[in-house]
Amino acid sequence: MKILVTGTAGFIGSHLAHRLLDRGDEVIGVDNVNDYYDVNLKEARLKRLTDKAGFTEVRQDVADRAAMEALFAEHKPERVVHLAAQAGVRYSIENPHAYVDANLVGFMNILEGCRHNKVKHLVYASSSSVYGANETMPFSVHDNVDHPLSLYAASKKANELMAHTYSHLYNLPTTGLRFFTVYGPWGRPDMALFIFTKKILAGEPIDVFNHGHHRRDFTYIDDIVEGVIRTLDHVAEPNGEWSGSTPDPGTSKAPYRLYNIGSNNPVELSRFIEIIEERVGKKAQKNLLPLQPGDVPATYANVDDLIDDVGYKPATPVEEGIARFVDWYRDFYNV
Repeated sequence: MKILVTGTAGFIGSHLAHRLLDRGDEVIGVDNVNDYYDVNLKEARLKRLTDKAGFTEVRQDVADRAAMEALFAEHKPERVVHLAAQAGVRYSIENPHAYVDANLVGFMNILEGCRHNKVKHLVYASSSSVYGANETMPFSVHDNVDHPLSLYAASKKANELMAHTYSHLYNLPTTGLRFFTVYGPWGRPDMALFIFTKKILAGEPIDVFNHGHHRRDFTYIDDIVEGVIRTLDHVAEPNGEWSGSTPDPGTSKAPYRLYNIGSNNPVELSRFIEIIEERVGKKAQKNLLPLQPGDVPATYANVDDLIDDVGYKPATPVEEGIARFVDWYRDFYNV
């Protein structure tokens, strides 16, 4: 198939593009390669893709309406995986306008491109952060998620609502994927595993928020990519049993679906750090700090729908995933 993937210089997007190319798909990769974090890392991810047959690189901002209209008209993708976004919970408190531009305006342009060019299926990245103030665990796509705790979370919830509207109005099949704390080789420098590994190796202290009592459903990158591909191949369909009198948030009368992709096995942050220490071979110096604004104390994914619909459940143990990341980090940065 010809598949448009946005965010191909990013962590998940670059891994996904590799897998799609390896199975014989043609990939149109879009990224603006912004400087939210190290551009050199983004360029290195892209270099691995541009060396492969079937990959077309397009450097554009998804928030550029005219550019996106031209891109869809020229390439006519059959399916779209939209991963480009302004990420980060804490950064959304510092720079909220970046989230409106990338996550709302950008998503609007993708929806319009899909609508006007007869795209057969749109899969897009949501986030576990949409669960916000919810406390019932594990988090289910059938739960109400109307209490986000950060603008980042609100922007992802908005994406789900926008997608539903287009599924309803234009019969566009859309599938939203709520990712749970993705980690692994080629990961983002602003995320905990990257920061902790870098600082422990350098002998620098690490900031440990919520005194290390955070619990996260850490999900290895290969498991995320497998979930994306399986849902991409499983085109969203209407739920014939959906009822407006007892509305199910995870499905619809329209061709609309939501899935959690998480390990279904939350790990406390203090244990996560211990595993890094074991693999690095050094003890961390810890600054124990309180919970940060916008953060949630725990995430835990119910993945029953993912299992039922596409026959998949993430399974990489966190010990194995961290080991692979540390090995990649040492090799990439020659540490």
